[in-house]
Amino acid sequence: MRSSGFTLVELLVVISVAALLAALLFPVFASVRGQARATVCGTRIRNLTTALLTYEAQRGSFPHGFGGSRKDPPPSGYLGNPIVDRMGWWWFNLAEIVESRSWRDLEILRCPSRRQEDPMLEPDILCGNYGANWSLCKSTSYPGPYGEEFVGSPLSSTDVPEPGATLLLVDSGYSLISWWHAAEEPPGQFGSSIQDSAYIPGLEINADRKLWPGQTRDAIGGRHPNKTVNVGFVDGHVARKKASELLVEKTGEDDYDYSPLWGPK
Repeated sequence: MRSSGFTLVELLVVISVAALLAALLFPVFASVRGQARATVCGTRIRNLTTALLTYEAQRGSFPHGFGGSRKDPPPSGYLGNPIVDRMGWWWFNLAEIVESRSWRDLEILRCPSRRQEDPMLEPDILCGNYGANWSLCKSTSYPGPYGEEFVGSPLSSTDVPEPGATLLLVDSGYSLISWWHAAEEPPGQFGSSIQDSAYIPGLEINADRKLWPGQTRDAIGGRHPNKTVNVGFVDGHVARKKASELLVEKTGEDDYDYSPLWGPK
């Protein structure tokens, strides 16, 4: 009379089938999770884009990307790492998007697919989340070379000839990003600060750039499925784009094809 239960052979067969199913389904589950995170990211970029456009409608221009002239701390306190970041008011402070240091307040600034593997950068909310277009949200000052183009008064949507084709906010290596950071042959290297390491995740030219420790996986491998990024445009719409679509090509000795995507020339 046969005893109840599995034989050793039957048990091995069951284990083998389970392992095979797991191997087949794991990539599917990973892909689904990646798409879900990218969708959440797109929603956050949409909300941030709306907040920047609301500020622009009320004040007549976009906020400064960085307001270094303010001496009082923002309501959230200074965000960033004082060792590598400039301490001041960033676009999300000036637009009153973040008013406290609470987890709930700061969550809107975090990309759910964020990849920062350096212990120093991992808690730095300025790194590896979202970047405002520096050509539009200009700074009050810049401490390094080649920054003159991005210093001065911020632009408004009326200064942008093609709002539906000009990015305002994007998945980024740093909280401010410009067309220089997406150029295959930048007209000049910024400096060695963390702000200068801004990049579009997944853009091929990042493999030849000097990156900060812990940024390689995000910068070269990409953040969302198929090396895509979420982009908020000046007209308010949000789209998922291939990182390669944001590349700025050099078309002449001193000419670059960055308009209208990155702003008016």
